[in-house]
This record gives sequence, C-alpha cells and structure tokens, in this order.
Amino acid sequence: MKTLYLECNMGAAGDMLMAALLELHDNPKDFLNRLNSIGIPDVTVTSEPATKCGITGTHINVDVRGRGYTPTDHNAPMGIIGHLKISDNIKKNSLEVYKIIAEAESYVHGVPVNQIHFHELGEMDAVADIVGVCMLVEELAPELILASPVNVGSGHVRCTHGILPVPAPATAYILQNIPMYSDDTKGELCTPTGAALLKYFVKEFCKIPVLTVAKLGYGLGTKDFEKANCLRAYIGNTSGISEEITELVCNLDDMTPEAVAYVQQLLFQEGAYDVYTTSIAMKKGRTGLLFTCMCSTRARDKMLSLIFKHTTTLGIREYVSRRYTLQKEQTEIQTKFGAVRVKTSHGFGVTKSKPEYEDIAKIAREKNMSIREVLEEIIF
Repeated sequence: MKTLYLECNMGAAGDMLMAALLELHDNPKDFLNRLNSIGIPDVTVTSEPATKCGITGTHINVDVRGRGYTPTDHNAPMGIIGHLKISDNIKKNSLEVYKIIAEAESYVHGVPVNQIHFHELGEMDAVADIVGVCMLVEELAPELILASPVNVGSGHVRCTHGILPVPAPATAYILQNIPMYSDDTKGELCTPTGAALLKYFVKEFCKIPVLTVAKLGYGLGTKDFEKANCLRAYIGNTSGISEEITELVCNLDDMTPEAVAYVQQLLFQEGAYDVYTTSIAMKKGRTGLLFTCMCSTRARDKMLSLIFKHTTTLGIREYVSRRYTLQKEQTEIQTKFGAVRVKTSHGFGVTKSKPEYEDIAKIAREKNMSIREVLEEIIF
C-alpha cells in the first residue's frame, strides 16, 4: 500500500508540510508553476533550498502583495477557493480544511463563523498553503496517510489579539483527539493551518510503521532552534497495516441479552472495530459476560461514554495494543448467476479471497440452492 508518513517532531505548519511534500514530487518546478497559475490573488509561491542544524531541505516562501488591507469576512476566502482553477476534489478538500480552521476560530472568539475576520484565518498565505498541500496530496496519491504525535512547542506566541499560550487556542481546539505533546522548545511549533491539514488528511497518529521508503522530503521552517526545525515526510509501501488500538473491557451480570445486543450494535454504528462477549463465572457463582469493545485510540472517549451510558457497569478496564491487518480491496467477478463481489486481502506475504456473503446468499435464495452449492457452481 502506498503510504505517506509525516514526522511532526517539530510540529507542523502549512508551509513546512507543503515543502516536505514538494520534495517528494517528481517535478517540483512544474508544480510551483501550476500552483501560481490557479488564480490565488496577489500570491506568488516559491521554494528555495535551506539548512537547519546541518539538514538540507526545502523552504517555501509565500509572497503576498498588498499586505495590510482591511480584513474581510470568512466568506471571502471561501469564495476565492471556490473559483480557483483546480479539480473538484482539491477544491472540496481545501474548503473542508479551511472550515476546520474557521470553526476553531469561531469557537475561540465566541462568534459565528461568518463573522470571523480574514486575518484570523491566516490571510492569503494560509489559502496558498492549504491549496498547495491539497494539490500535492492528490498528485502524490497515497492510499494511506499516517503521522507521528505532534510536538506543539511551549511558552507563548504573539498573535493579532495579543500574547497567547502555546499551543494557540485555535490550534489546541483543532488538535482535540489528536496525540500531541510539548517539549522544552520555546515557541509555536504547530500552527492552526498545520493542525487542520493533519486533522483532515491523517488517518492515524502513531509510530512509523514497517515501511519500504521510496523517497524522503524535508520541509524547513523559518525559525532557528537547537533542534532541526523541519517536518520530515516519507513515502513508500507498507505490506500490511499496523495501528495502535484500545480494548475496553468490563464485567456484566445484570443485563438482558437484548440490552447487550443493543449496545453492541450501537458501538458498531459508532465505528468500533469489534464488540464481543465471553461467558465468565463471577463471584458467588454468578454467571456473567466479559464485554469487550475494540476501537481506535482516537475513538476511545466516545466508546467509554457509550458503554457507561448503555450498560450497567461502574468500571471499565483499558488495554492498549497493536493490531496488524491485511490490506483489503473489493472487486467484482462475473458468474453464471451474475455479478458477485469478492473481498481480497493481502500483505505480509499472504493473499486471501472471499466472496461477499450477501451476494452468495441472494443467489442461494433465488435459485433455491445451498450456500455450498452456489460456491461450487461459481468455482470459487
């Protein structure tokens, strides 16, 4: 699986993300020429080689002519993005990322989104960063995007509204449910634009998986720190998928089977990977159930809330582990009975295929056959 991994040990900013991804691109010069021709008003994007702590990478410059004009409202940049000469998918992704920032600023300032001033959303350089990253993601075409936990820095940062703690309130709001940390680096390492791009594109924040790296990219920031101020991007192939998962476990002995089944269905609907029960013997000889919910670490809080609300338990145990899965895809084959969907999984040197049960069952009902007979007829 073609995988992009973003190493955010020195945070993330829009220009650093764009620079790192640009180094992964086969033709950076052509990309910048196209980015500068899509119609972002008064903006020119250039790149230059730079060095931080002995590491050579790329620095992005976004030159905005006419800085200092009266800030416009939230609808202005949304309209600008909507009229750019980019694909519908890039336009959709750019607008969704921009909305994440706008909603964060709205929450922080306590005003409706449509009253947020343009300067609070980063002016035109934020638009350039967002659209540039969205274009690069589409052209690099990774099937999976992962990232490390995000270093946000420490101390305070000067913003339009004054001196604020790091991470800035909008950044902190965006990074909810994303693993972040602070080290002894003084300064703002993660910006609202960087946080929003990560939140939108990254499937999981984890340690780097087993990855056969094809190319590396270094996006360098402007400031100098004792540590190299860079965001590193890897692109390559994973033979399977590895992720950190959470198992939430509790004992139940005073719920009806129907009530337990209801909770299971609800948790599945909310994104649980698996929910199951195991028969156990509890104190005083009572029979009971060991109730287990497997979910992503990001969904843990939601699952905890649902289990406490819909079961009788007073306590839940948590176990964190890694899960390895095969890559899954679905194809369709033509049989004497018509089209049948087939699930194929591969990775770690293994390939497995299985027809979609619902398709086989439908044929069995229509032809008055058994499942086994249908499978034998389609020679699967």
